[in-house]
Amino acid sequence: MQYWNSKAETMPRHELDAWKWRKLRRALDRARASSPFWRERLPGDITSMDDYTARVPLLYKADLLASQQEVPPYGTIPSLDPSVGVRHHQTSGTSGNPPVRTFDTVRDWTWSVDTFCTALHAMGVRPHHKGMVAFGYGLFMGFWGMHYALERMGCTVFPSGGLDSRARVRLLVDYRIEVLGLTPSYAMRLMETAREMGVDLAKDANVQIILAGAEPRSDFTTRTIGNAFGARVFNAAGTTEFGGVFMFECPAKRNACHINEPAAFEEVLHPETKQPVGYGEEGVRVTTGLGREGIQLFRHWTEDIVVRRPWHECGCGRTWDWYDGGILRRVDDMRKVRGVSVTPVMIEDVVRGFDEVSEFQSSIRTVRGLDTIVVRIEPKNVPGGDVSTLCERVTTEFKREIGIRPLVELAEPGSLPRFDTWKAARLHDERHLTAHG
Repeated sequence: MQYWNSKAETMPRHELDAWKWRKLRRALDRARASSPFWRERLPGDITSMDDYTARVPLLYKADLLASQQEVPPYGTIPSLDPSVGVRHHQTSGTSGNPPVRTFDTVRDWTWSVDTFCTALHAMGVRPHHKGMVAFGYGLFMGFWGMHYALERMGCTVFPSGGLDSRARVRLLVDYRIEVLGLTPSYAMRLMETAREMGVDLAKDANVQIILAGAEPRSDFTTRTIGNAFGARVFNAAGTTEFGGVFMFECPAKRNACHINEPAAFEEVLHPETKQPVGYGEEGVRVTTGLGREGIQLFRHWTEDIVVRRPWHECGCGRTWDWYDGGILRRVDDMRKVRGVSVTPVMIEDVVRGFDEVSEFQSSIRTVRGLDTIVVRIEPKNVPGGDVSTLCERVTTEFKREIGIRPLVELAEPGSLPRFDTWKAARLHDERHLTAHG
């Protein structure tokens, strides 16, 4: 059976829409009754989904942070006393802002883990599998849900939070682990470590299913990971604010990431007008949680750029719509350089196309009064040892694909940062640092 919950995943659309409205109505009632924050924002006489989207204001991250600053640590948002929480999680705060903090009740966590089970079962995970979750097991929600979902599904779980990359490679090989959860950046790190150890992951290990989530990645990176491990690489995404997995890639159609519609009511809005866009058009994902009871989320503006497609274009039998390619990029990741929009994934797609590059970093600087993308690369296995031609080839391909001529610099082997268990940060906007210097 390809469905974790066949009734929910194949429900006729009119029944699914009615079910979502019932769940939303109950969630609204709870929030108005118990949350000071939501009581001020939610009208009391919402009559339909359309009425809801027309009258409820968008929720931005700044709103969450302001509430938490006013009444720490969770703000006035909770619909239950935080003392009933059994888990605490928070965002990384890597953007320079304070982290968004959340808690989960027993019921919340049960629901969250179930969203992971839905995704993993669709990817082909079954009770006889062995799974390893390669992340830091810290306050970030990350792959905590995957760990517990594997347990709930009956798999044997190898938590590897305290291990270094070499130990993780040995674990994969020695125990013939079939399921692996990690970020795309860390998958690349494990591949590099395995090469240093003389391990051919595709031949010496037995990984069959990889859930590589938590950050956007290029198609080239996905293919590279799949070839190196000899495994099928899937996409999935969730957020700390939402509390579970809101989308997962379907095996029946590459890059078709089904929305977990019973768990999330999703809108796609134009980034500037904030009006709905149609199927096949890019927009910003706006989410409403339909499962959490402690900290509820209504019309959260996520900054995620997506393209929504209708359910019947997948062919797997699910009646859930899907995002084409998952999260394509983030609004706050995009930078304008000499009139051209540039994102980290665009740069990665170019640089990862060169097998002679082991790692890279990029930045935007003001060089002689001109905004410039600077790409630093670590070379490896360069034919004839001529690294100058490598720089020239990267420059040429970058200009051809993106439309801007970058400044490509060589870095000493091992000098650039590796991302062991966290999201990669390979593009830094340093114009404010270089404009006057």
